[in-house]
Amino acid sequence: MAKAEEKKFEDNLAELEEIVRKLENGDVALEDAISEFQKGMILSESLKKTLADAENTLVKIVQKDGSLEVFDGE
Repeated sequence: MAKAEEKKFEDNLAELEEIVRKLENGDVALEDAISEFQKGMILSESLKKTLADAENTLVKIVQKDGSLEVFDGE
């Protein structure tokens, strides 16, 4: 499996949703549940970082008056 940061946002979100479904069903062994929970927390942090980065990029692109400025990605 690729690291959470290397996968697409949508893939990480789908994996996190699957983990949540497994844990909500409650038919997972305790050791597996702990492992899944840890994996879910890592995915959650990765998703939050991706969203924060996207928000920061958008803030740099769109000025307060709504006009666009050129942004080189750095």
